[in-house]
This record gives sequence, structure tokens and C-alpha cells, in this order.
Amino acid sequence: MIHSLAGGDIKQIKVCDFAKVELLEGASRGGIYWYITKIPGLQAGDMVLVPFGRMNALTKAKVLRIDKNVSSQVAPVRMNMAKSIYSKC
Repeated sequence: MIHSLAGGDIKQIKVCDFAKVELLEGASRGGIYWYITKIPGLQAGDMVLVPFGRMNALTKAKVLRIDKNVSSQVAPVRMNMAKSIYSKC
């Protein structure tokens, strides 16, 4: 943890890879969402399973784009709210 000169704490900056995906199934078909990914070698065009909705139902999606080493300060969604890709199809 880093401390500021004023005596307060400065947030630690987290870094993650994000994938922009398009849902291919369900009522939200065609919807575009961002997910954290820890899958090595994932590329645009790959098919993945992602948790979706309140029940985190696994839904098939297509990866549109990968953003690597994104800091929590500029993440496309709040880090504490982001879900992770379940697996590659």
C-alpha cells in the first residue's frame, strides 16, 4: 500500500486484461459486454462461455476485441463489478 504525503492511503492500481464480447444466445443476443479474461492466447474471433445475468447463466459469446494490461483507472467497467470469462469453447 502506498501512502500519500497528507497521511491518507492511495488506492492500489489493479491491472487486468479485458475482452469485449457479443452474446450469441438468449434474450440479450447481440448485446455487447466487457469481461475480465485470464485465458492465455485468447484472440478476437474466439468463442467463449461467459456468466450472464443475476444467475450467472453460462452463455456463448464471440470475442470482438482484447485490451491487455488495462489499469483500474481506465477500465471499461468497474473492476469490482466485472465478471470473468468462464472458458474458451
